[in-house]
Amino acid sequence: MLESRTLFGRPGETLLVKVERAISEFRAGRPVLLRAGAQLALALSAELADVELVRNLDALAAGNGHLVLSPARLRRLGAKGRTEAGIFALPTIDLERVADLALKLESRMDAPVAPASALDTAALELARLSLVLPAALVVPVTAEAVAGESLVEADIEAVNAYRAAQAASLRIVGRAPVPLEGAPETEFVVFRGGEGLRDQVAIIVGKPDLDTAVPVRLHSACLTGDLFGSLKCDCGDQLRETVQWMAENGGGILLYLDQEGRGNGISNKMRAYKLQSQGWDTYDADEVLGFDLDQRHFDFAATMLKQLGVTSVVALTNNPQKIGAIEAAGLEVAASQRVLGRPNAHNVRYLASKRDRAGHLIDMDALMARAAPKD
Repeated sequence: MLESRTLFGRPGETLLVKVERAISEFRAGRPVLLRAGAQLALALSAELADVELVRNLDALAAGNGHLVLSPARLRRLGAKGRTEAGIFALPTIDLERVADLALKLESRMDAPVAPASALDTAALELARLSLVLPAALVVPVTAEAVAGESLVEADIEAVNAYRAAQAASLRIVGRAPVPLEGAPETEFVVFRGGEGLRDQVAIIVGKPDLDTAVPVRLHSACLTGDLFGSLKCDCGDQLRETVQWMAENGGGILLYLDQEGRGNGISNKMRAYKLQSQGWDTYDADEVLGFDLDQRHFDFAATMLKQLGVTSVVALTNNPQKIGAIEAAGLEVAASQRVLGRPNAHNVRYLASKRDRAGHLIDMDALMARAAPKD
């Protein structure tokens, strides 16, 4: 848990609040002052940088600015097998070059990649928390150079500890019965905390017996599939069919987690969809944008279950990562059960990619048989 103490002349402000303010600034395209001991650096989202900001940063940088990129983006640029973030030196902060390296599809490395510092990797984590592309402009500065500037400052230890602190601070802020079609005895329980500044929801279907293994599904929000019935995924089918199954089989708990686009956010999900429409595989599309296979975290989901009194679960999922996260958080996974969606011409490649590249336990033969016309 991040401790509460006074820093940087703001009495009573906690480290957690400082990171929240930093996320807001970074997401708005304004620079954030990061601190690592005596070292300071300005960090700015590469995708949100504008000409005037870059001109001011360049004047401060004195040739020492650099672009920080994720290992996934570096691999896409040609650094095969790269598993660590790295930096490109920017003797002059050139927005066109930044866009080439951070954003453009067919770009390749134009200079050697140097190792990222602790300040650099914290800037990338701030980008991920802000749900922008994982690419940051970083300019080392002195306290004197930015004296008098209205900057939000955050300690890198606080940035890196933010996710765990949010999980530990989860609390129930509201609950009410919400009858659903096919599941009239349902309660929604809202938790504050988890990922970023977003609320999370537990949907308790029926009256599950907390003294036994409770059927549980961790369902990441999917605006396109859950709400609009997109044919590009199977999320909406899994959501509705899970609730129906729970209603017909003694109840269960569905955690509706605000982790759109495998944790990348709705804007980056749409960027990936655009690439998929041009022929890219779902995971290759994410890598072009700088993301690894899956950015989601499920530790806070386990915290939600514990607060609801759950100690043992039957995991309704095709994703071994979710099972491992539940077990790592100290809950028993007594069994697991597959959740079938409906394959169609638009999502069959996506489903096969989840099976082949992310290890999802998807039986394509069973899915195709389910989709076959009935006599």
